Amino acid sequence: MAEDTLSKETTGAWIIHHGRKVALDANGAAEFPAIDEAAKAATLLAKLGETGQAQVSVEEARAVAKTSSINPRHELNGLLAELERKRLIQQEAGTIELLGVTQRGALGHAADFFEDAQPSQFERGSIVLGELSSRAPVSRRIAKEYVSDNCQLTNRDAADFLSKAEALTFVDAEGEGDEGLIFNGHLFRRDHAKKAAAVLSSLSDADQRLVREADALLRSRGCLTYAQLEKVLGPVLFEKLRAAGVYDVSLVINEQGDHGFVTSPSAFHKFVDPLVDDSFDLAKSLVAALSYGMHQRSSSDGRITMLEALLRKLIRGYEVGPATAIAHDYRALETSRVVKLRPDVRFPSRFHMRLLKREVGELALQVLLTGDATTESLRIMPNVPISDYAEPEVARRRTRRSQTPLSRRGTLDVLDAVRSGGGF
Repeated sequence: MAEDTLSKETTGAWIIHHGRKVALDANGAAEFPAIDEAAKAATLLAKLGETGQAQVSVEEARAVAKTSSINPRHELNGLLAELERKRLIQQEAGTIELLGVTQRGALGHAADFFEDAQPSQFERGSIVLGELSSRAPVSRRIAKEYVSDNCQLTNRDAADFLSKAEALTFVDAEGEGDEGLIFNGHLFRRDHAKKAAAVLSSLSDADQRLVREADALLRSRGCLTYAQLEKVLGPVLFEKLRAAGVYDVSLVINEQGDHGFVTSPSAFHKFVDPLVDDSFDLAKSLVAALSYGMHQRSSSDGRITMLEALLRKLIRGYEVGPATAIAHDYRALETSRVVKLRPDVRFPSRFHMRLLKREVGELALQVLLTGDATTESLRIMPNVPISDYAEPEVARRRTRRSQTPLSRRGTLDVLDAVRSGGGF
């Protein structure tokens, strides 16, 4: 499973994953410069692009940079110049032109950017380690040996690298010493059914009944609120499972705080690779905004009543609206250039909305039509506008930081069950 055996899209997905972690660390960019540069360039390209040919203003590019951990003054111009040098964009008279860019295409470019930046063996090791620890939990000892063999590192360098990888949260570790387990948040995105069965078999009969009940609800409704799933599982069981990545918790953020909703880590797996096809978390953020609009908006504000028809209209390239709610609920998505908003000529407080990235809408539709998401999900969220969105890895990291020793022991049991299941 060496780095050079991975597809360019999978390599790009790990670059984006690791790049987010690097951006949060004061010394991360200095220690992993190729990952930092490649992740930022690919993220910028993915968010600026749309399904067809696009013309983007410099102001829009700055807005995208601000929400993507890119310094709009000191980094943006350099990244745009690099994209232009590679003939992926063209800059002229304050505008940026680019042909249609898909998320998969941007990931392929991320792999190219990475190679062009002459990555260190530690950076190559991070890709190898990410892939290894997403397939099944592995001991620190095995992880060190594997990275050492595949990246030509000495045992001492491999141990140093693994410490850095844990510190930057490229991977998580549970348990002490060389037999402690290494894993990451993508663990349940692949071979979900087999891994979930292994986890289930490790639980008590009572907990197995609760997990089956929760999973049946999740399958039937597409997504659930954090509170709904916690009510079924109980806080202790839910915490140890979500810390291991058994469930994806996304956060919709507004003036009243953070509000979680839950999807399956394999929710995007029916027709796509969930590791690759939602690497930028754009489909999940669209699911969050649409779910909010179904249940927390009044009819006078533009409550969504025919979700499938609305999404299919957007996917076909048509505008929807006008509605007052559009102006509030989709600002974060507009900043990421998933949608484009336009005020109505007659009623300026009402807005029209157009989808810029068709594949994002198609992924969101798959998730929301998994079950009857139109009737239940996010019913209890407070009725205030959405100001931001945080992807599942952010929520999982928060859970990891707040876990008690007893809860961490429970998470280790879950991981051990997955490792013992084998065949992954």
